[in-house]
Amino acid sequence: MSSALTDLFPLPIVQAPMAGGVSVPQLAAAVSEAGGLGFLAAGYKTADGMYQEIKQLRGLTAQPFGVNLFMPQPEYADRSAVEVYANQLAGEAAWYETELGDPDSGRDDGYDAKLAVLLDNPVPVVSFHFGCPAPEVLESLARVGTLTLIAATTADEALAVQRAGADAVVVQGVEAGGHQGTHRDNPETDGTGIGLLSLIAQVRETVRIPIVAAGGIMRGSQIAAALAAGASAAQLGTAFLATHESGANAVHKQALTNPLYVRTELTRAFSGRPARGLVNRFLREHGPYAPAAYPEVHHLTSPLRKAAARAGDAQGMALWAGQGHRMARELPAARLVEVLSAELAAARTALSAAHGLSGLPGPDTSAFPDEEAGAGR
Repeated sequence: MSSALTDLFPLPIVQAPMAGGVSVPQLAAAVSEAGGLGFLAAGYKTADGMYQEIKQLRGLTAQPFGVNLFMPQPEYADRSAVEVYANQLAGEAAWYETELGDPDSGRDDGYDAKLAVLLDNPVPVVSFHFGCPAPEVLESLARVGTLTLIAATTADEALAVQRAGADAVVVQGVEAGGHQGTHRDNPETDGTGIGLLSLIAQVRETVRIPIVAAGGIMRGSQIAAALAAGASAAQLGTAFLATHESGANAVHKQALTNPLYVRTELTRAFSGRPARGLVNRFLREHGPYAPAAYPEVHHLTSPLRKAAARAGDAQGMALWAGQGHRMARELPAARLVEVLSAELAAARTALSAAHGLSGLPGPDTSAFPDEEAGAGR
């Protein structure tokens, strides 16, 4: 589906914004220069820190790029549960010779200040995670020429995204690494996420705006599958985490293909919100008891994660990764885009050849006179 968004970059490949220092300007620039859409992650940064990275990125490329914001979170944490968890983490703090963080360090991630920067210094694309902005916010960004994307993990969330006025929806399957972009964190739904291809189909029949598919995509053939299912582009995170330009810790990059890490799980252990990572000691020991308390738990564990990274201890780090992590390739980002594009073309050729050899007639599209048929339900 051609749209203002997909017309912005020639290849249907989006580099996922990965907060915590992974999505650095060098990575976003390399992807955008190669024909994809590179992204900066503003999560956990100050408004000025975000602005400085945007300036740096603009010095590296004149191609379109995006910036991702975290939505402010409502107050729902059980304070006593956070205190209990802090007590459970006391041994970790002693082991790493550090102090636990202050769980009350801030809830809104500087959201208003970052929006002000993006309205004063517009960028081509802004995406949102952890919720849906007010329609007025999206309208204000549209007035300065910025296209908007919002993550959704269900068809109902995607419908809310369309109603708010976003240009596209990032449909995030349960396979995705890092934080699930659910609009409301409901512990009762933990572990009940929807697989990407099934979710694309559900969303495609619910909304008419373009879909960017995200979750476990590591190969061009998977991009082809997502496009065939109804997406306009694919967003890849873990695949770019291992690239040369990625700002991920070397220990994190190595763990993606280390035979010691065979599984991923959704856990609240590190942040208090469901996020998929490689199963390590910290996740096993603390995941079962971590409360639904974001960003309190994120702030609480931040010094522990940083200390583990400094020590090169993968067992104490948040090793965010999607289900396809073993397929990660250590390549320059531009080369990865090139390889993915070639794989996508090969998959399309193979599909066409198989269809031709089958002797079956082509699909009957007469029941769908335009791209909006069946949408909006």
